[in-house]
Amino acid sequence: MPTQITALAVSKAFDGRPVLDSVSCSLARGERTGIVGENGSGKTTLLRLLAGRERPDRGRVVLRADGGVGHLAQDESLPAGTTAQQVIDRALGDLRAIEARMRRLEAAMADGDTTALDAYGEAVSAFELRGGYDADARLERALHGLGLRRVDRAATLGALSGGERARLRLAAVLAAAPEVLLLDEPTNHLDESALTWLEEHLRTRRGTTVAVSHDRRFLERVATSLLEVDGDRHGLVRYGNGYPGYLAERAAARQRWVQRHDRWREEVDRTRESAAVTARRVAPGRPMKDGDKLSYNQAGARVQQSLASRVRNAEERLNRLLADPVPAPPDPLRFTPGLRAGQGTGTALDAAGVSVAGRLDPVDLTVRAGEHLLITGDNGAGKTTLLRVLAGELTPDRGHVVGRGRIGFLPQDPAPGSAQETLLAAYARGLTGEPEEHAERLLALGLFDRARLSVPVARLSTGQLQRLALARLVSRPADVLLLDEPTNHLSPALAEELETALAGFAGTVVLVSHDRLLRSRWRGARRELRGTRSTVREGRSPAPPLAPHPCRSE
Repeated sequence: MPTQITALAVSKAFDGRPVLDSVSCSLARGERTGIVGENGSGKTTLLRLLAGRERPDRGRVVLRADGGVGHLAQDESLPAGTTAQQVIDRALGDLRAIEARMRRLEAAMADGDTTALDAYGEAVSAFELRGGYDADARLERALHGLGLRRVDRAATLGALSGGERARLRLAAVLAAAPEVLLLDEPTNHLDESALTWLEEHLRTRRGTTVAVSHDRRFLERVATSLLEVDGDRHGLVRYGNGYPGYLAERAAARQRWVQRHDRWREEVDRTRESAAVTARRVAPGRPMKDGDKLSYNQAGARVQQSLASRVRNAEERLNRLLADPVPAPPDPLRFTPGLRAGQGTGTALDAAGVSVAGRLDPVDLTVRAGEHLLITGDNGAGKTTLLRVLAGELTPDRGHVVGRGRIGFLPQDPAPGSAQETLLAAYARGLTGEPEEHAERLLALGLFDRARLSVPVARLSTGQLQRLALARLVSRPADVLLLDEPTNHLSPALAEELETALAGFAGTVVLVSHDRLLRSRWRGARRELRGTRSTVREGRSPAPPLAPHPCRSE
């Protein structure tokens, strides 16, 4: 397939802080590419560069699309007085302009202007290429599929909810049917029905699609390739064969890393042993055969010199190996169990009639020791409030909570350190030991490299803050884990690893998540909050609720 989008050694920085550093990629015509990475890594910046909304500091972007380019920004601020119809007309502006040109040329030809015939043919070809004759039908299908069929076209954006505004912009871009479609988090604000419609639409549309997304289920169903933005190294890695190929290649890369480390370790041991054995070998002690002491001493000296040279060579080789080590890959993420985790029975958490005015209606909740519970519900049902009450961070207006054992809590928007603290100091706060011990423990998790440890917390991205909070959580013993949207802000690979870590945790887990892939794999109990009502659906708890998945790669 011919290449449609190319980025050549592109670099971009904001306020002197690099986001992308000499990244290159090429996307074939008709490809469906997902851009992934943790929050703050540079995904949106890359998409805006491809769309021409940002200019690179160095390098260049080449995009060829006679059929037009459509770009959906994640958060676009439009005047509150803008009507729904104006949003639609703006997205269909190119088609409307071509159609208006066709009508003018038709009028000119009707007046006898034969010179307009060639221009009219070009306009008709462009209109047909963009699917102009079907635009209104596409618009109706998109509005229906995204749950906007009843929206009044004369309604202003100020009268629509945030979700309706986002879906309206998405529907308008899709109706324009550009040859290249660039979407930033298109699954935000969509319910299950709209998600299913969008996934099917993108799978079947003609043209090239590039989508920034944190939704692993969406990537699994839609993407044919992935670009992962590395926020620490400001680089870009391409993976083929969609989301399964991404996971498989990362697992294979980790295995290659293990093999390189093993080979390095074996070479170090072999060289060290060779140097030691050679140093022990000595020539004196062999008997003189002819009584020629001079010749005997000369031969012995030559042997000693040869042995000494071999020892030096082995030591130099060893020093080179030790100066350029291949570190062991980090162990898979694992939560630290408390004294009660996996050993106790009975009740781990008991909430009786807890409520918070305007945020949480009265709830009774009992969680058994070792149970894994998924809490679901619409936005505003009180899921986050309930977790904060269980964690002891929020005092309920009514009711009470009894907990047994140590609780580890990961909030939805963690603040793991003060602004001026370094990353290492924020991680180590509350831990015993020396700073170097803390550094080695943190580095062993594989979540940060050594150069990042001295960075102030204020300079960390949202994704890096989430990693820091996760590092603090896994390094401290817990009998009960309370996690609020734990896969938010993480790269897909780390989200997969987090699921595996939860599967291996023998203690109690209470989890709030909108992550569709995580929820589809869940095997524990479920609790759905619905305002004043909630339901419990029992799974196979306390069996581990998640299946294992590939771990971090290099």
